[in-house]
Amino acid sequence: MELGFIGLGRMGGNMVQRLLQGGEHQVVVYDRSADAANAVSQFGARPAASLEALMGQLKPPRVVWMMVPSGDPVDQTLDALIALGTPGDIFIDGGNSYFKDSVRRAHATESRGFHFMDVGTSGGIWGLQVGYCMMIGGRKDDFQRVEPIFKTLAPENGYGYMGASGAGHYVKMVHNGVEYAMMQAYAEGFEIMHTSPFNLDNEQIARLWNQGSVVRSWLLELAESAFQKDPQLSKIKGYVEDTGEGRWTVLTAIEQDVAATAIAHSLFVRFGSRQDDSFGNRLLAALRNEFGGHAVRSSD
Repeated sequence: MELGFIGLGRMGGNMVQRLLQGGEHQVVVYDRSADAANAVSQFGARPAASLEALMGQLKPPRVVWMMVPSGDPVDQTLDALIALGTPGDIFIDGGNSYFKDSVRRAHATESRGFHFMDVGTSGGIWGLQVGYCMMIGGRKDDFQRVEPIFKTLAPENGYGYMGASGAGHYVKMVHNGVEYAMMQAYAEGFEIMHTSPFNLDNEQIARLWNQGSVVRSWLLELAESAFQKDPQLSKIKGYVEDTGEGRWTVLTAIEQDVAATAIAHSLFVRFGSRQDDSFGNRLLAALRNEFGGHAVRSSD
C-alpha cells in the first residue's frame, strides 16, 4: 500500500527500508535532513522536500507514519499534516509518546474529520533484521485498513491491536518500564560477579545463561556482545540517560496505586548515575561525621 513516512532517524530509516524490501508498499519520505531522505531513496523511497510535497504525492485518503521525538514535535507535525490533509486521512504516531498525549491527539484529530493511531514500536536498531514488535491503539477499522504495514514491519505474531486510542502507547510505556527493571537486574548481577574473588569471564557467563536458563533473553545476548567488544567496559562511562517512558510508568503506577518497586528503583538508579558527587551523598557523609565522628573523605 501507499504511505508517507516522516522521520528517518535510527529507527525510521530502517523501518522504511524494511517496508520497501518486500516490494508491497510505495513510500514517500520526508526528513529535515535531505541526506537522510536521499539515503533511503536507493531502496525505492520517493523523497519529498517538505511536508507539503509529501502530502501532495499521496492519494487521499492518505496514511502517514510519524517517527519524530515525543512532545511538541509530534503536535507540530500533526497540526501541519491536518492543515495539508483531507478528512479521512490516517496519521500514525510510531514514536515513544506519553499515552495521555495520544488520547488527547486522537480526540483533537478525529473532531476535525481525521484519524489518529498510536503504535508503540520496539526493536531498536535491530528491527531491520528481525522485525519490530508493535503495540497498536486506535479505531479497529483503521487498524484493519493499515494492517498490511504492520505485517511487513513485524516478525511473525509481532504486532497486536491493544484497544482504543492511547492503548498502544500505554502498553509500550509499561514495556519500557519492565525493560528498565530487567536491565537493572542484569547490571547488579554482573557487578556482583565483577567484584568476586574469582576470575570470572562475563562474556562466557552471558552466553551460558542464554542456553536454557530461566534468565535467558535478548538483553543478555546484547550483554554478551558488549562484553565481547570490551570485557571490562572500560571505554564506557557509567552515565545512564532515560527517554521518559520509565518516568511515565512510575507516575502511572502511583496514580493507579500499584507498587512498581523494581521499575521505580531502576529509574532512580539512572538519575544517580549522572551525579559524580551528589549533594545528597555529601550530606550523608557529613551527618555520619556529626553524630558518630565517622571519617569523611576530603573533596581535595
